Amino acid sequence: MTFPERLAADAALIEAHLLAALAGRADQPVTEAMRYALRGGKRLRGFLVLEGARMLGVPEASALSAAAAIEALHAYSLVHDDLPCMDDDDLRRGQPTVHVKWDEATAVLAGDALQTLAFELLCDPALGSAEVRLALVAGLARASGIDGMVLGQALDIAAETAGRALTLDEITALQAGKTGALIGFAAEAGAVIAGADRAPLRAYAAALGLAFQIADDILDVTGDETKTGKRLRKDAEAGKATFVSLMGLEAAMRKSRDLSAEAEAALAPYGAGSANLLAAARFVVERQS
Repeated sequence: MTFPERLAADAALIEAHLLAALAGRADQPVTEAMRYALRGGKRLRGFLVLEGARMLGVPEASALSAAAAIEALHAYSLVHDDLPCMDDDDLRRGQPTVHVKWDEATAVLAGDALQTLAFELLCDPALGSAEVRLALVAGLARASGIDGMVLGQALDIAAETAGRALTLDEITALQAGKTGALIGFAAEAGAVIAGADRAPLRAYAAALGLAFQIADDILDVTGDETKTGKRLRKDAEAGKATFVSLMGLEAAMRKSRDLSAEAEAALAPYGAGSANLLAAARFVVERQS
């Protein structure tokens, strides 16, 4: 199976698992908003969970709930990021954002419920022992909370409020939380489930997460909205500092490629078994959406 085929197959598997987890729940607008927010997307984070697990000898069925959990958490973050009080976006994955299709209160509640669904999924006995599940819960909590994604978003908002452009070091630290922390959890989850050394996958994820964000900033300048499914060039219009505005387009492209190569090098201990993760490192800097 080629990398695009594997990515698409994993995305379908994860989406089916998420929708099954919502089956039989209360028939409310917020539940439908949750399903809506979970549709589509590359599901790269879930793929990293499943592929890391497969590489380390863990059957995908034993890692599927962790892959679904990171995607539920990611979906919550997008719903909340799109709100008027945050990034104020009206388009996500080519569709109206949740608060536009419903209303702000429903979007807030749908995001809250997707976050709690993520931790419910991590309680699945199929993931392994109680110790393994606790490690996954703690890892996702750290990655998504004040030590990770929430901190990154808070730093971003603080910079906007102050009207001060961030330095390159500051924006790197901001994105390590806002984007990199969840990618880090996803990449390491397979090793947690397998009881294996996390260090190589941690190094892989650190380079991959930064490459992903730089590629996002590049797409914001060079991309096509019909392919990305979201509004572009908002950062430039708002005068926000990005990797492209601070480094220049060519330097940012070189940096993203260098980070992709760094991520690939971190996988050397796994040999041929890491082929799909190697492909993912190339994909994040070559993607069009």
